[in-house]
Amino acid sequence: MERKIIHIDMDCFYAAIEVRDNPSLRPEPVAVGGRSSRGVLTTCNYEARRFGVHSAMPNFMALKKCPHLVILPVRFEAYRQESRYIRKIMASYANLIEPLSLDEAFLDVSSRKENARDIAFEIKRQIRRERGLVASAGVAPNKMLAKIASDWQKPDGLFQIRASNIDEFMYDLPVSKIWGIGKKSVEKLQTKGVHTCGDLQEYSPLQLTHFFGKFGAELHNLCRGIDSRSVVSNRIRKSISVERTFSENLDTLDACLSKTQTLFVKLEEDIIKLKSDRCIAKLFVKLKFADFTRTTIERTGLAITQKNAESLCQEAFGRKTLPVRLIGIGVRFASETRASSKQMQFDFAGNRGS
Repeated sequence: MERKIIHIDMDCFYAAIEVRDNPSLRPEPVAVGGRSSRGVLTTCNYEARRFGVHSAMPNFMALKKCPHLVILPVRFEAYRQESRYIRKIMASYANLIEPLSLDEAFLDVSSRKENARDIAFEIKRQIRRERGLVASAGVAPNKMLAKIASDWQKPDGLFQIRASNIDEFMYDLPVSKIWGIGKKSVEKLQTKGVHTCGDLQEYSPLQLTHFFGKFGAELHNLCRGIDSRSVVSNRIRKSISVERTFSENLDTLDACLSKTQTLFVKLEEDIIKLKSDRCIAKLFVKLKFADFTRTTIERTGLAITQKNAESLCQEAFGRKTLPVRLIGIGVRFASETRASSKQMQFDFAGNRGS
């Protein structure tokens, strides 16, 4: 039986909620993020994007491109609540739903007799009617293609890639659209004259493995539109972290350590709220410097304590002689439910878990 996968992606989700809740903002370029000049945008609407503004852009840069940009504070609880409403709508059409974030999810509707495109259309229509928000949808025989399709005709898009059209569709598709291919991989491929999936199809699995290691064999299939991943209802969270961009650069190690203490307390709270009995494999600290370069240090075998977080922060701070604009602290979970003797469980007292 041919699989029928739908990818639903809410358009400018956070910004769209803010505009819906405050209609006077409708004609304005709107962004959501930290409100200080040092903050970073989480998302923005299409009116803002016309000026070259985009997510992850620092506020001061966004305001240079669009001086009349309206930047609103993040209201995560409102966005989470809206995501729950939308998830309920999806659940009325599919039993298998795999959320990727608050604003997007895969649905497997293979068991439904109806055409998958019609189902996607109804989901979009119900979200607009009941929630006053716009979603784009992609329909395809697998997850990778469905995600590509949902981005094909944004905003308010609905695009289907049929099994009979995969070969033709993939041939001219830019390699940057392939799942797992990042900016560095694109640059690496371009040095070899590879720009499209058709170009990439000229390489054998052995050659791709030589270029990309284990991912090369998978890439051989992906560039042909082959993706065997299933829609999994209960995705396992791989990590949890907190981070903060500061209104003024932190010039000294002591200043960074002070902020690390505050962030670690927040990380403790978030881990408790998660109510997970999974074991923690690694502790990590991320710093972004004044020149926007980043460094991350992570360690296996460390107890998850404030003292160890400060130690990693000190090591990271020493990598550059520049002020710090962002600090992030987090943990990565072990792949197994139970930890081996080398894996660490979270312990507020700083004792080693077994």
